[in-house]
Amino acid sequence: MNFSHIQFCTDKSSIDLVQLQELYSITTFWAKNRSREDIAIAIENSNPVVTVWDNKRLIGCARATSDGVFRATIWDVVIHPDYQGFGLGSKLVETLISHPQLNRVERIYLTTTHQQNFYKKIGFEENTTTTMVLYNRYPTSNDVVKKCQGVNRLYQ
Repeated sequence: MNFSHIQFCTDKSSIDLVQLQELYSITTFWAKNRSREDIAIAIENSNPVVTVWDNKRLIGCARATSDGVFRATIWDVVIHPDYQGFGLGSKLVETLISHPQLNRVERIYLTTTHQQNFYKKIGFEENTTTTMVLYNRYPTSNDVVKKCQGVNRLYQ
C-alpha cells in the first residue's frame, strides 16, 4: 500500500465528527455508542488532537489531556482496520507525544484493554501502582437542584 498521500494533522477544527463517530463505531468496542455531541466535547477539551487522513477520509485519531509539565493522558487511539499493521498507529502515537504540549511532560499515561504489546514497542511500560478509578455517575437535574438548594441554606 502506498502511503505517500497520508497526512497527519493537529488542527482539531478540521475534524469531521461524522467520520470520527463512524471510525469509533467500526474500530472499537469501547466507543461504539458515543454520541456526536459527546465526541465534540471530548475533542474540544483535549490538546493535542492528532488525526490521520487518506485524502479526505479520516482513518485515524488520538487525543491527549495534559497540564503540559507533569502529567498527561492519551485517549482514544484508533486506526481504521483497513490501515492497521502498516505502522500508522505507531506514527500517530509518536506524533502525539512529540507535540509541544506533551514532549516535555514527566509522565504520560494511557489505558488499554488488549494493546499492551503495541504500546510497549513505542516505549510505554506496564504500571500496576497507579491504577484507580472512580465510576462517577452523571448528576441528574434533581441532584443539581438539591445541591444548589443545600448551598443556599448554608449561606443564608
